[in-house]
Amino acid sequence: MPKTPSKAAPPKPQDKPRGGRAKPIAELVSDVGGQAFKRFGFTHSALNDRWAEIVGPQFARHSRPLRLRFPRGQKDGGTLAVAATGALAPMLRHVEAQIIERANRILGFAAVARIAIEQGAATMAPPPEPPPPPPGPLPEATRTTLRDIADPELRATLQSLAEALATSNGMPKIR
Repeated sequence: MPKTPSKAAPPKPQDKPRGGRAKPIAELVSDVGGQAFKRFGFTHSALNDRWAEIVGPQFARHSRPLRLRFPRGQKDGGTLAVAATGALAPMLRHVEAQIIERANRILGFAAVARIAIEQGAATMAPPPEPPPPPPGPLPEATRTTLRDIADPELRATLQSLAEALATSNGMPKIR
């Protein structure tokens, strides 16, 4: 029996041309990170992202949020577990009301009703590196060489490089 020509197959999804606007990375990261945060009881990543704003920079260096648990069947009035190092735990108790108020303000609803502090359970990130020292004066020989360069943009770039090299010590750090 001869084959009858069939209708053309619909295009496969991968054959369709991609179009539309490019999505900002922030939109994509919140989707990917949201799944990971939900595993640990965070429905929003805002508590982790803005922890320094919630507790202040001094406390943020030695504490971090662990999980947010709600009573069964509810989505408010939860318990925020916080890991704190050393003697910081009693100090966090003194500012517990402010932490609850700031966390709820950032989340937009009364998500946190109390805080449970786990002492010594925090593994903290190292403190941020101090800013580089201000550039020092360039040697006269370098300044005269830079004056001979006609392009002002190139001259500014080379001067910035020379100042950075003058203030550095040791091998450069590649990041």
